[in-house]
Amino acid sequence: MSGRKVFWAVVLVALIGFAWVATQLLHDGLSARANPTRIETFVARHARRMAIPGGAKSAANPVADSAEAQRDARLHFADHCAICHGNDGSGDNPMGHGLYPKPPDLRGQHTQKLSDGELFWIIENGVRFTGMPAFGGTGEHGTADDSWKLVRFIRHLPQLTMEERMEMERYNPKGPDDREEEQQEEEFLKGGAPQPGSSSPHHH
Repeated sequence: MSGRKVFWAVVLVALIGFAWVATQLLHDGLSARANPTRIETFVARHARRMAIPGGAKSAANPVADSAEAQRDARLHFADHCAICHGNDGSGDNPMGHGLYPKPPDLRGQHTQKLSDGELFWIIENGVRFTGMPAFGGTGEHGTADDSWKLVRFIRHLPQLTMEERMEMERYNPKGPDDREEEQQEEEFLKGGAPQPGSSSPHHH
């Protein structure tokens, strides 16, 4: 086969491959409701692991596991992370369903088999082209120790108890309707008549 024929054969194969990849990536148009294909999931997971620096992968967690560290992380997770990941880490909530790709189930093996250093790096630096933001560097969302505590909590997620989930619900960000309902419940328990629209702002 001549060099020219080989060249055009390679070009043709490349075009077919490009078209196939495009159909995989653009399935269901650009809708965020779609679920990633197996190939997308496979490539994304391996790309993520390759993108994390080697030094970060081997980093040891400097925060000792304790009841206090777990509670700090649990409430931090409820206030900052549960909106996408859910209190139980499953990602099974309205915000999680609306993202593309969907948040991973933090209880599953694909997350749990990551090293502590890899989990810390992801929390601090985020993941491009996903809904995962970078929480490190600015101090607005906590310190490095807070991120290390979150790593401890992620390890605990598969054993999360109902009591812990109920505690977290009290620290989830709330909208005006939720705050008004809470205030009415409090007024009712105190013996007063609930006043519609009388809720006061609640800050986390």
